[in-house]
Amino acid sequence: MSERGEVDVAIIGAGPTGLFAAYYAGFRGLSTLVVDALPEAGGQVTAMYPEKMIFDVAGFPAVRGRELIANLVAQAGAFSPTYRLGVQAAALAYADGVPILGLGDGTEVRCGAVLITGGLGSFTPRPLPAAAGFTGTGIIFFVPDPTMLAGKHVVIVGGGDSAFDWALALAGVAASVTLVHRRDKFRAHAATVARVKALPVRIEVNSQVTKILGSERVESVELNGTEEIPADVVVAALGFTADLGPLAMWGLALDKRHITVDSTMATNLPRIFAAGDIVEYPGKVRLIATGFGEAATAVNNAAIVIDPSAHLFPGHSSEDVV
Repeated sequence: MSERGEVDVAIIGAGPTGLFAAYYAGFRGLSTLVVDALPEAGGQVTAMYPEKMIFDVAGFPAVRGRELIANLVAQAGAFSPTYRLGVQAAALAYADGVPILGLGDGTEVRCGAVLITGGLGSFTPRPLPAAAGFTGTGIIFFVPDPTMLAGKHVVIVGGGDSAFDWALALAGVAASVTLVHRRDKFRAHAATVARVKALPVRIEVNSQVTKILGSERVESVELNGTEEIPADVVVAALGFTADLGPLAMWGLALDKRHITVDSTMATNLPRIFAAGDIVEYPGKVRLIATGFGEAATAVNNAAIVIDPSAHLFPGHSSEDVV
Protein backbone atom coordinates (compact mmCIF):
# COMPACT_ATOMS: atom_id res chain seq x y z
CA MET A 1 0.00 0.00 0.00
CA SER A 2 1.47 3.37 -0.98
CA GLU A 3 1.71 6.43 1.26
CA ARG A 4 -1.31 7.83 -0.58
CA GLY A 5 -3.44 4.94 0.64
CA GLU A 6 -3.67 3.26 -2.75
CA VAL A 7 -3.67 -0.44 -3.50
CA ASP A 8 -4.58 -2.60 -6.48
CA VAL A 9 -6.69 -5.10 -4.52
CA ALA A 10 -8.06 -4.79 -0.99
CA ILE A 11 -9.00 -8.19 0.42
CA ILE A 12 -11.52 -8.18 3.26
CA GLY A 13 -10.98 -11.33 5.29
CA ALA A 14 -7.74 -13.10 6.26
CA GLY A 15 -9.08 -16.64 6.29
CA PRO A 16 -7.83 -19.36 3.92
CA THR A 17 -9.63 -17.90 0.88
CA GLY A 18 -8.35 -14.38 1.58
CA LEU A 19 -4.79 -15.55 2.17
CA PHE A 20 -4.75 -17.53 -1.07
CA ALA A 21 -6.23 -14.52 -2.86
CA ALA A 22 -3.35 -12.41 -1.49
CA TYR A 23 -0.87 -14.89 -2.95
CA TYR A 24 -2.66 -15.04 -6.29
CA ALA A 25 -2.98 -11.26 -6.57
CA GLY A 26 0.76 -10.99 -5.93
CA PHE A 27 1.37 -13.64 -8.57
CA ARG A 28 -0.55 -11.42 -10.96
CA GLY A 29 1.66 -8.46 -10.03
CA LEU A 30 -1.01 -6.65 -8.04
CA SER A 31 -0.34 -4.84 -4.77
CA THR A 32 -2.51 -6.19 -1.99
CA LEU A 33 -3.98 -5.08 1.32
CA VAL A 34 -5.53 -7.72 3.61
CA VAL A 35 -8.00 -6.46 6.24
CA ASP A 36 -9.55 -8.52 9.03
CA ALA A 37 -11.42 -7.59 12.21
CA LEU A 38 -9.74 -10.48 14.07
CA PRO A 39 -6.27 -9.87 15.52
CA GLU A 40 -4.79 -13.02 13.92
CA ALA A 41 -4.73 -14.26 10.34
CA GLY A 42 -6.70 -17.43 9.68
CA GLY A 43 -10.33 -16.44 10.11
CA GLN A 44 -12.63 -19.22 11.26
CA VAL A 45 -9.82 -21.80 11.19
CA THR A 46 -7.72 -19.85 13.70
CA ALA A 47 -10.69 -18.77 15.79
CA MET A 48 -12.49 -22.10 16.03
CA TYR A 49 -10.37 -25.11 15.17
CA PRO A 50 -6.62 -24.35 14.92
CA GLU A 51 -5.65 -27.79 16.21
CA LYS A 52 -8.14 -29.83 14.21
CA MET A 53 -6.91 -31.95 11.32
CA ILE A 54 -8.37 -30.94 7.94
CA PHE A 55 -8.70 -33.71 5.36
CA ASP A 56 -10.23 -32.05 2.29
CA VAL A 57 -7.46 -29.70 1.12
CA ALA A 58 -5.90 -30.89 -2.14
CA GLY A 59 -2.33 -32.12 -1.78
CA PHE A 60 -2.56 -32.70 1.97
CA PRO A 61 -3.72 -36.13 3.19
CA ALA A 62 -4.22 -34.28 6.47
CA VAL A 63 -3.13 -30.87 7.70
CA ARG A 64 -3.60 -29.19 11.07
CA GLY A 65 -5.59 -25.96 10.90
CA ARG A 66 -2.85 -23.72 12.22
CA GLU A 67 -0.28 -25.34 9.91
CA LEU A 68 -2.50 -24.70 6.89
CA ILE A 69 -2.78 -21.04 7.88
CA ALA A 70 0.98 -20.74 8.47
CA ASN A 71 1.63 -22.21 5.01
CA LEU A 72 -0.88 -19.86 3.38
CA VAL A 73 0.70 -16.84 5.12
CA ALA A 74 4.14 -17.98 3.95
CA GLN A 75 2.87 -18.51 0.40
CA ALA A 76 1.33 -15.03 0.27
CA GLY A 77 4.45 -13.60 1.91
CA ALA A 78 6.43 -14.13 -1.30
CA PHE A 79 4.62 -11.04 -2.63
CA SER A 80 4.66 -8.95 0.59
CA PRO A 81 0.98 -8.12 1.10
CA THR A 82 0.15 -5.44 3.66
CA TYR A 83 -1.93 -6.67 6.64
CA ARG A 84 -4.32 -4.61 8.74
CA LEU A 85 -5.50 -7.05 11.42
CA GLY A 86 -7.84 -6.12 14.25
CA VAL A 87 -9.37 -3.45 11.98
CA GLN A 88 -12.83 -3.62 10.46
CA ALA A 89 -13.74 -2.72 6.89
CA ALA A 90 -16.29 -0.06 7.70
CA ALA A 91 -17.39 1.95 4.68
CA LEU A 92 -17.44 1.88 0.90
CA ALA A 93 -17.64 4.88 -1.39
CA TYR A 94 -16.59 5.66 -4.96
CA ALA A 95 -14.46 8.42 -6.45
CA ASP A 96 -14.20 8.60 -10.25
CA GLY A 97 -15.65 5.10 -10.41
CA VAL A 98 -12.95 3.63 -8.15
CA PRO A 99 -13.76 2.11 -4.71
CA ILE A 100 -12.65 4.01 -1.62
CA LEU A 101 -12.51 1.61 1.32
CA GLY A 102 -12.93 3.18 4.76
CA LEU A 103 -11.43 1.26 7.69
CA GLY A 104 -12.57 1.32 11.29
CA ASP A 105 -9.49 3.28 12.37
CA GLY A 106 -10.34 6.17 10.03
CA THR A 107 -7.96 5.15 7.23
CA GLU A 108 -9.21 5.45 3.66
CA VAL A 109 -7.76 3.34 0.86
CA ARG A 110 -8.26 3.89 -2.86
CA CYS A 111 -8.60 0.43 -4.45
CA GLY A 112 -8.46 -0.84 -8.00
CA ALA A 113 -10.84 -3.55 -6.79
CA VAL A 114 -12.14 -4.99 -3.54
CA LEU A 115 -12.40 -8.72 -2.89
CA ILE A 116 -14.61 -9.80 0.03
CA THR A 117 -13.53 -13.16 1.46
CA GLY A 118 -14.94 -12.72 4.95
CA GLY A 119 -16.15 -16.28 5.49
CA LEU A 120 -19.42 -15.92 7.36
CA GLY A 121 -18.77 -12.25 8.10
CA SER A 122 -17.27 -10.57 11.15
CA PHE A 123 -16.74 -12.83 14.15
CA THR A 124 -17.56 -11.59 17.63
CA PRO A 125 -16.76 -13.93 20.52
CA ARG A 126 -19.65 -14.81 22.79
CA PRO A 127 -18.87 -13.33 26.21
CA LEU A 128 -18.39 -15.36 29.36
CA PRO A 129 -21.10 -14.11 31.76
CA ALA A 130 -18.92 -14.66 34.82
CA ALA A 131 -16.29 -12.32 33.37
CA ALA A 132 -18.66 -9.37 32.97
CA GLY A 133 -17.27 -7.46 35.94
CA PHE A 134 -13.67 -8.68 35.69
CA THR A 135 -11.21 -6.02 34.47
CA GLY A 136 -7.92 -7.90 34.75
CA THR A 137 -6.05 -9.98 32.19
CA GLY A 138 -6.23 -13.70 31.53
CA ILE A 139 -9.56 -14.05 29.70
CA ILE A 140 -8.97 -15.14 26.10
CA PHE A 141 -11.21 -16.41 23.32
CA PHE A 142 -8.83 -18.50 21.21
CA VAL A 143 -5.35 -20.00 21.52
CA PRO A 144 -3.16 -19.14 18.50
CA ASP A 145 -0.10 -20.80 20.05
CA PRO A 146 -0.50 -23.46 22.80
CA THR A 147 3.13 -22.98 23.93
CA MET A 148 2.17 -19.52 25.21
CA LEU A 149 0.25 -21.29 27.98
CA ALA A 150 3.03 -23.67 28.97
CA GLY A 151 3.09 -24.20 32.73
CA LYS A 152 -0.22 -22.34 33.24
CA HIS A 153 -3.36 -23.54 34.96
CA VAL A 154 -5.96 -23.30 32.19
CA VAL A 155 -9.74 -23.45 32.48
CA ILE A 156 -11.61 -23.92 29.20
CA VAL A 157 -15.31 -23.08 29.13
CA GLY A 158 -17.35 -24.72 26.39
CA GLY A 159 -18.34 -28.03 24.86
CA GLY A 160 -17.75 -27.55 21.15
CA ASP A 161 -14.95 -28.45 18.75
CA SER A 162 -12.72 -25.51 19.66
CA ALA A 163 -12.97 -26.24 23.41
CA PHE A 164 -11.93 -29.86 22.92
CA ASP A 165 -9.30 -29.00 20.30
CA TRP A 166 -7.62 -26.66 22.74
CA ALA A 167 -7.92 -29.15 25.61
CA LEU A 168 -6.20 -31.68 23.36
CA ALA A 169 -3.45 -29.23 22.41
CA LEU A 170 -2.83 -28.01 25.96
CA ALA A 171 -2.79 -31.35 27.77
CA GLY A 172 0.83 -31.99 28.61
CA VAL A 173 1.75 -28.36 27.84
CA ALA A 174 -0.19 -26.51 30.54
CA ALA A 175 0.29 -27.26 34.25
CA SER A 176 -3.37 -28.31 34.37
CA VAL A 177 -6.38 -28.24 32.07
CA THR A 178 -9.97 -28.14 33.28
CA LEU A 179 -12.84 -28.15 30.81
CA VAL A 180 -16.17 -26.83 32.09
CA HIS A 181 -19.44 -27.36 30.23
CA ARG A 182 -22.96 -26.50 31.34
CA ARG A 183 -24.43 -29.73 29.94
CA ASP A 184 -23.41 -33.39 29.90
CA LYS A 185 -23.63 -33.58 26.11
CA PHE A 186 -20.94 -32.14 23.85
CA ARG A 187 -21.12 -30.58 20.40
CA ALA A 188 -17.53 -31.61 19.62
CA HIS A 189 -16.66 -34.52 17.36
CA ALA A 190 -17.02 -37.78 19.29
CA ALA A 191 -13.50 -38.97 18.41
CA THR A 192 -11.96 -35.77 19.80
CA VAL A 193 -14.03 -36.04 22.98
CA ALA A 194 -12.79 -39.62 23.46
CA ARG A 195 -9.16 -38.55 23.00
CA VAL A 196 -9.49 -35.76 25.56
CA LYS A 197 -11.17 -38.09 28.05
CA ALA A 198 -8.11 -40.36 27.82
CA LEU A 199 -5.81 -37.49 28.83
CA PRO A 200 -5.17 -35.90 32.24
CA VAL A 201 -7.86 -33.28 31.61
CA ARG A 202 -10.45 -32.59 34.27
CA ILE A 203 -13.91 -32.42 32.68
CA GLU A 204 -16.70 -30.80 34.67
CA VAL A 205 -20.16 -31.34 33.16
CA ASN A 206 -23.43 -29.74 34.26
CA SER A 207 -21.21 -27.00 35.64
CA GLN A 208 -20.57 -23.30 35.14
CA VAL A 209 -17.85 -20.84 35.98
CA THR A 210 -19.73 -18.49 38.26
CA LYS A 211 -16.97 -16.08 39.22
CA ILE A 212 -13.51 -14.99 38.07
CA LEU A 213 -11.21 -14.33 41.02
CA GLY A 214 -8.15 -12.10 40.99
CA SER A 215 -7.32 -8.42 40.70
CA GLU A 216 -4.88 -7.53 37.91
CA ARG A 217 -5.00 -11.03 36.42
CA VAL A 218 -6.94 -14.25 36.75
CA GLU A 219 -5.87 -16.19 39.85
CA SER A 220 -8.69 -18.72 40.22
CA VAL A 221 -12.28 -19.41 39.21
CA GLU A 222 -15.36 -20.41 41.14
CA LEU A 223 -17.40 -23.36 39.90
CA ASN A 224 -21.13 -23.53 40.56
CA GLY A 225 -20.83 -20.94 43.33
CA THR A 226 -19.12 -23.41 45.65
CA GLU A 227 -15.73 -24.74 44.54
CA GLU A 228 -12.63 -22.63 43.83
CA ILE A 229 -9.95 -23.99 41.51
CA PRO A 230 -6.63 -22.41 40.43
CA ALA A 231 -6.54 -20.69 37.06
CA ASP A 232 -4.02 -18.46 35.31
CA VAL A 233 -5.96 -18.30 32.05
CA VAL A 234 -9.62 -18.82 31.18
CA VAL A 235 -10.39 -19.72 27.57
CA ALA A 236 -13.97 -18.71 26.78
CA ALA A 237 -14.70 -21.17 23.95
CA LEU A 238 -18.38 -20.35 23.76
CA GLY A 239 -18.40 -19.79 20.03
CA PHE A 240 -18.65 -16.69 17.92
CA THR A 241 -21.54 -14.77 16.44
CA ALA A 242 -21.10 -13.89 12.78
CA ASP A 243 -22.74 -11.14 10.79
CA LEU A 244 -21.92 -9.00 7.79
CA GLY A 245 -21.48 -5.93 9.98
CA PRO A 246 -21.01 -2.73 7.96
CA LEU A 247 -20.90 -4.73 4.70
CA ALA A 248 -24.66 -5.17 5.02
CA MET A 249 -25.02 -1.40 4.46
CA TRP A 250 -22.96 -1.23 1.27
CA GLY A 251 -25.81 -2.05 -1.12
CA LEU A 252 -24.57 -5.54 -1.96
CA ALA A 253 -27.14 -7.97 -3.34
CA LEU A 254 -27.69 -10.52 -0.57
CA ASP A 255 -29.28 -13.92 -0.15
CA LYS A 256 -29.87 -14.00 3.60
CA ARG A 257 -26.34 -13.46 5.04
CA HIS A 258 -24.54 -14.37 1.81
CA ILE A 259 -23.36 -12.14 -1.05
CA THR A 260 -24.64 -13.15 -4.48
CA VAL A 261 -22.06 -13.30 -7.27
CA ASP A 262 -21.92 -14.26 -10.93
CA SER A 263 -19.56 -16.76 -12.58
CA THR A 264 -16.70 -14.21 -12.47
CA MET A 265 -17.22 -13.80 -8.70
CA ALA A 266 -18.38 -10.22 -9.32
CA THR A 267 -21.04 -8.72 -7.08
CA ASN A 268 -23.68 -6.24 -8.18
CA LEU A 269 -21.38 -3.34 -7.24
CA PRO A 270 -18.70 -2.09 -9.65
CA ARG A 271 -15.18 -3.47 -8.94
CA ILE A 272 -16.39 -5.41 -5.90
CA PHE A 273 -15.81 -9.18 -5.99
CA ALA A 274 -16.41 -11.87 -3.37
CA ALA A 275 -15.26 -15.46 -2.78
CA GLY A 276 -15.40 -18.19 -0.16
CA ASP A 277 -18.08 -19.10 2.34
CA ILE A 278 -19.60 -15.64 2.21
CA VAL A 279 -20.84 -16.00 -1.39
CA GLU A 280 -23.95 -17.60 -2.83
CA TYR A 281 -24.72 -18.85 -6.33
CA PRO A 282 -26.54 -21.90 -7.71
CA GLY A 283 -24.72 -25.07 -6.71
CA LYS A 284 -22.43 -23.35 -4.19
CA VAL A 285 -20.44 -25.80 -2.00
CA ARG A 286 -18.84 -24.35 1.13
CA LEU A 287 -15.40 -25.95 1.31
CA ILE A 288 -11.94 -24.45 1.76
CA ALA A 289 -10.98 -26.07 -1.54
CA THR A 290 -13.85 -24.33 -3.31
CA GLY A 291 -12.79 -20.99 -1.85
CA PHE A 292 -9.29 -21.36 -3.30
CA GLY A 293 -10.68 -21.74 -6.82
CA GLU A 294 -13.09 -18.85 -6.33
CA ALA A 295 -10.22 -16.65 -5.12
CA ALA A 296 -8.23 -17.30 -8.30
CA THR A 297 -11.30 -16.66 -10.45
CA ALA A 298 -12.04 -13.39 -8.65
CA VAL A 299 -8.45 -12.11 -8.83
CA ASN A 300 -8.09 -12.92 -12.55
CA ASN A 301 -11.33 -11.13 -13.35
CA ALA A 302 -10.44 -8.20 -11.09
CA ALA A 303 -7.09 -7.90 -12.89
CA ILE A 304 -8.74 -7.09 -16.23
CA VAL A 305 -11.11 -4.62 -14.57
CA ILE A 306 -8.11 -2.83 -13.02
CA ASP A 307 -6.14 -2.97 -16.29
CA PRO A 308 -8.24 -3.69 -19.40
CA SER A 309 -5.06 -4.52 -21.34
CA ALA A 310 -4.29 -7.44 -19.00
CA HIS A 311 -5.12 -11.02 -19.92
CA LEU A 312 -7.76 -12.97 -18.04
CA PHE A 313 -5.54 -16.04 -17.96
CA PRO A 314 -1.98 -15.12 -16.95
CA GLY A 315 -0.39 -18.52 -17.61
CA HIS A 316 0.52 -21.19 -15.11
CA SER A 317 2.70 -20.47 -12.09
CA SER A 318 5.12 -23.14 -13.33
CA GLU A 319 5.84 -21.18 -16.52
CA ASP A 320 8.89 -18.96 -16.88
CA VAL A 321 6.93 -15.90 -17.97
CA VAL A 322 3.89 -14.61 -16.09
